[in-house]
Amino acid sequence: MIKMRFDEISLSDEIYRAVEDMGFEEMTPIQAEAIPEILEGSDVTGQARTGTGKTASFGIPIVEMINVGERQVQAMILCPTRELSIQVAEEINRIAKYKKDILVLPIYGGQPIERQIKGLKKGVHIIVGTPGRVIDHINRKTLKVDHVKMLVLDEADEMFDMGFREDIEFIIEKLPQSRQTIFFSATMPKAILDFAKKYQKDPKFIKVVPKELTVPKIEQYYLELEENMKTEILSRFIDIYNPKLSLVFCNTKKKVDELTLQLQARGYFVDGLHGDLKQSQRDKVMNKFRNGNIDILVATDVAARGIDVENVDMVFNYDIPQDVEYYVHRIGRTARAGREGIAISFVVGRDRYRIKDIERYTHSKIEKIAIPTLKDIEDKQRDILLLNLKEEMEKGKLDKYEKMINILLEEGYSIYDTAAALLKFYLKANKLSEHEELEAVDFGEITVKNNSRIYINAGKKKGIRPRHIVAAIVEETGVPRKYIGDIDVYDKFTFIDVNKKYASQIVKNLNNKRVKGVKIIVEMANMK
Repeated sequence: MIKMRFDEISLSDEIYRAVEDMGFEEMTPIQAEAIPEILEGSDVTGQARTGTGKTASFGIPIVEMINVGERQVQAMILCPTRELSIQVAEEINRIAKYKKDILVLPIYGGQPIERQIKGLKKGVHIIVGTPGRVIDHINRKTLKVDHVKMLVLDEADEMFDMGFREDIEFIIEKLPQSRQTIFFSATMPKAILDFAKKYQKDPKFIKVVPKELTVPKIEQYYLELEENMKTEILSRFIDIYNPKLSLVFCNTKKKVDELTLQLQARGYFVDGLHGDLKQSQRDKVMNKFRNGNIDILVATDVAARGIDVENVDMVFNYDIPQDVEYYVHRIGRTARAGREGIAISFVVGRDRYRIKDIERYTHSKIEKIAIPTLKDIEDKQRDILLLNLKEEMEKGKLDKYEKMINILLEEGYSIYDTAAALLKFYLKANKLSEHEELEAVDFGEITVKNNSRIYINAGKKKGIRPRHIVAAIVEETGVPRKYIGDIDVYDKFTFIDVNKKYASQIVKNLNNKRVKGVKIIVEMANMK
């Protein structure tokens, strides 16, 4: 595996700063192999699974090559879904953070086309879009592609599965012959290799073979929350479990510093570890952690390499890592020497899809748990206190404390009131009062259990297959695939099961649209 830091390749200062803000201290394997080739101007076909940092592999070279003074579309990225288009556009905007005036526009079905036309008229440099909507703009002449220098197909295999091949060919035929063409795909079937051969010039083939990722005997959990809840929830877990040593992983050096200060302000014994620290400083922090002078270590992935401490009870993924392998390395810091361990991951928004990727590639189950409440903390501390009280009473040697109790009894206070007051003081002093109430947030995941059935007036005789229906729904309505259930395609019509919440949205946005060139009528099916 190639290991390379971003400062080992020639990039502009603006991109170095953005990459540092994003927390990419070291390139992932696909980035290390693809970025130098793309910067050289080569066509590239890259095979790497989801969750390996692919977007930065093409996003960094794209931002580097854009001529800001030329207000034309210079790069086009095609994605299979609206959601991925938005995600890729957001990441490229982060990469372009310090390169002033670079304009990125996502274009996809389900969003008012007038808004996109308005954005295109202003002049943009980078388009990220789904094939259907890109074709729509090309046909309307609202998207001019004669200045495109780079084309990227992201998740090419998924686009082929969804029936977008002809659409992609249509788009490519409209682009300049002199462009650079980049394909990324998790799998590389013959159809994609033949397609690449047709449209690329002497491409560099890059394949990052995933290791067999095995997860040690660790209890793995995740919970969904909002970004501003993370520090409070981390504190709750630490107070509930009271681990002897715990590791907290963040994606950026800045976040390590911020979280370390926040936890120190809450009274925890904690220190931070990241790439900006000198080796002597790192050694000092690690010695404090090994010796138990601090019981919480906050670290980035690169800085945590080589940590070999046997008594780590818990690992917290404060941020979800950009690569599945990083996740495995992180949680492997606990459960050393045959011991069991606990790993808890904090999931915000789209991170939930990365959890699914991690489960898929590690062949393990990460159980979803609820946000711990203040009552959970109180109950746990009560149990610990009762256990400690029993141990102390069995030891004896309580004479001087008994004298204090006798003074209170002589003044007329009951033994129960005295004990209750002491417990109240103890629990208040034991961090419970420092926790803050959080507003309830419903992160419940919608499934396809509560179905509605939709009718489409076209079927097999028009060449329509389930994948074409899925592609049309995702493209035109923005409804994620996970909310689409069974699709029954008959000769002249089709029935689709969808989550009830999205049924009317699908009917409204898909009606009178074209699937495989056929104009369709969409309506709610008669369930009687």
